[in-house]
Amino acid sequence: MGAFDALNIAGSGLGAHQTWLDTLAYNLANVNTVRSTSQTAFQAQMVMTQAVPGGGVDVTGIALSDPEGVVVNNPDHPLADADGNVRMPAMDMASQMSQLIMAQRGFQASSQVTKYAQETYTAALGIGR
Repeated sequence: MGAFDALNIAGSGLGAHQTWLDTLAYNLANVNTVRSTSQTAFQAQMVMTQAVPGGGVDVTGIALSDPEGVVVNNPDHPLADADGNVRMPAMDMASQMSQLIMAQRGFQASSQVTKYAQETYTAALGIGR
């Protein structure tokens, strides 16, 4: 393990968790997006990651949820079709909130590792003086 591997690994974790947090915020902002049944539903984003040989993680892409969504009867909505149906995202707010907590904790952990690594490297440099 090289001198700055801990910083590189923690930094890659910070980036991946930040991407995850961003996609979850986008999903939560659109959890109640209503569309007509002639359109596709809002598609939730899911972060795809891959382990990097030697340590760390890379974001390899963003996957999208089912465009069909869920057809809900809401005859009072302005976008309702002749049968009173609208299309909603196939996404559960509770699941998104649970993932948000996990992403926040992962970001905090990576941030703490970065802090400790910086302190360790600074102390090591101080010994050499």
